[in-house]
Amino acid sequence: MSLRHATLHQLRIFHAVAQHSSFARAAEALHLSPPTLSLQVKQLSESVGQPLFEQLGKKIYLTAAGRTLAAACEDIEARMERLGEDLAALQGVERGSVKLAILTTVKYTVPKLLGGFCAAHPGIDVAMVVGNREKLLQRLAGNEDDLYIMGQPPEQMDVVSEAFADNPLVLVAPSDHPLVGKKRIAPERLRNEPFILREPGSGTRLTSEKFFADHGIALKNRLEVGSNEAIKQTVAGGLGLAVLSAHTVTAELALGELVQLDVRGFPLIRRWHVVVPRGKRLSAAAQAFKDWLFTHR
Repeated sequence: MSLRHATLHQLRIFHAVAQHSSFARAAEALHLSPPTLSLQVKQLSESVGQPLFEQLGKKIYLTAAGRTLAAACEDIEARMERLGEDLAALQGVERGSVKLAILTTVKYTVPKLLGGFCAAHPGIDVAMVVGNREKLLQRLAGNEDDLYIMGQPPEQMDVVSEAFADNPLVLVAPSDHPLVGKKRIAPERLRNEPFILREPGSGTRLTSEKFFADHGIALKNRLEVGSNEAIKQTVAGGLGLAVLSAHTVTAELALGELVQLDVRGFPLIRRWHVVVPRGKRLSAAAQAFKDWLFTHR
């Protein structure tokens, strides 16, 4: 086996076929004729010395050699993209792209910083995915993004995390709740209060449940709601109390739609973290945004 005669062009063609699981669709995506594409894949297979695809019925599947080569192609594509960004940086030209995945709660703060970054670095394209903790952990496991911003770094993954800002959690109630205006409320007084909670696994929920458990209290779960916006509306409607990031309720507190209760031990202080898989090499553009985040936090 010798890959000395394999070309980047052949590898990109093969990678397209692997991604589309179809010679025809890959040919269409690359604007090549099917015979030309098939010839390139055949020549690459000969260089590898093993078949890269097998056909079962009308479908094609990667062989073991094909899967190994496809993984290598992804590494090569990523390295070529970083090379282009590094060369551009050496020339003093800012370009490239950044892929961010941020926790739902962070959408109240990070996009404001992102706007300033994009204005200062107009040559850098930024894509941002917003999701709950479970979604971010799935994307992190698949190394789908450059940077992940979340509250509680995952203990079960090999990652590097850096805290860059406080995230205080406050306990909010509807404006007509009997405890509104009371000072230094003991946590035990909330034992029978109904709570509106985020989904299981949410960092905010884990933190609040731990706080009350330390006081011998199991939260009375009235509803589980998947978004902060829905929780705020549910609390304002009088269905229960909730623990939320202070950043998410600024407007509602100012308008009097919600009231922050003065409970001993609150606010609970958490931190926002920038998380990346250990060993991940950030592109020049991703590093620029990370630096911006810490400078302008």
